[in-house]
Amino acid sequence: MSNSLPRIICLISLLYSTSVVAQNAQIALTERMIAVTNEFLESLTRLQNSKGVYDFDHEERLNWHFIPKERNGVVLRSMSDEQRAVAERLLRTFFSASGYVKAEAIRNLETVLAEIEVNGRFERDPELYYITVFGEPSMETNWGLRYEGHHLAFNWTFVRGLGVASTPQFFGSNPADVRSGARFGTRVLAAEEELGRDLLRSMSASQRDQAVIEQDVPRDIITGSQKQVSPFSDSGIPYSQLDSRQQQILVNLIDEAASVQAQPVYQQRMALIQEQGMDAVRFTWIGSSDRGEPHYYRVQGPGFLIEYDNTQNGANHAHLVWRDFAGDFGRDLLRAHYDAVAASAPEHGH
Repeated sequence: MSNSLPRIICLISLLYSTSVVAQNAQIALTERMIAVTNEFLESLTRLQNSKGVYDFDHEERLNWHFIPKERNGVVLRSMSDEQRAVAERLLRTFFSASGYVKAEAIRNLETVLAEIEVNGRFERDPELYYITVFGEPSMETNWGLRYEGHHLAFNWTFVRGLGVASTPQFFGSNPADVRSGARFGTRVLAAEEELGRDLLRSMSASQRDQAVIEQDVPRDIITGSQKQVSPFSDSGIPYSQLDSRQQQILVNLIDEAASVQAQPVYQQRMALIQEQGMDAVRFTWIGSSDRGEPHYYRVQGPGFLIEYDNTQNGANHAHLVWRDFAGDFGRDLLRAHYDAVAASAPEHGH
């Protein structure tokens, strides 16, 4: 295995084309993530461990969703105060500061829903969020971590300490705009909504003709909770046909969605998008440009997809997902690793 490491490092470097400084930052972050995840695992009871720890190759690792339902993992409300403190440190390590604030705001919208949906069909509880670990966290293993509950679904995959995959990534907000009660005026995904609308409204008639698809607004993100997604057919307006101000709005929109990740992961994402070429990134809109009316947009590049919708509950229920066509659940990193191992294995005669 040791003979394969230089080749693996080379493949990962080519895959992400990161600088030495960025790679060092990525390694330092991974070491912190490993340390805090192991601290979390050590805090678990035997029962919690049985619910929240799986082998890396277990099918549960791909079993993600964003709807309210019972999940497999260590649920927040089962944790002691000491375990909650470790879990908070873990989440603050995996998210950026702004990402952690956004995740907490989404989790706390469950109290708003509990007030709105008296005797509703779902249990609304901000403690019904789960942490699940796959494999044994170390720099020498493949392992993963999932943080998930209603309208939160984050998946991180680590391959031999040499790369971090951070998709699928999902945020949702219901209500999208809190219109009563103690949290009146809260709009957790306001920036994601307004940047998309600002971009559309800035367009000329001919640009809108390219960007807008005239069809019924999707009820939800189109890719749902699929385990793997493929690019949509070429539609929408390409970055190259936007003026400089419009291009900056589109970059800001992508940045808003990426920046919830810890800084080295965020930088890796943005660098990869630039490397693959911004000119090939397209923006597509479906629905009304008026606030409060159903609408949907997507941003698609050669390697990634962002989908946003606000259509349910009178267009007051928003979703945003980030997918990586080759890299969801670390598929590209794992493929590079396995190819490197196969290439470095000695040939045997028969």
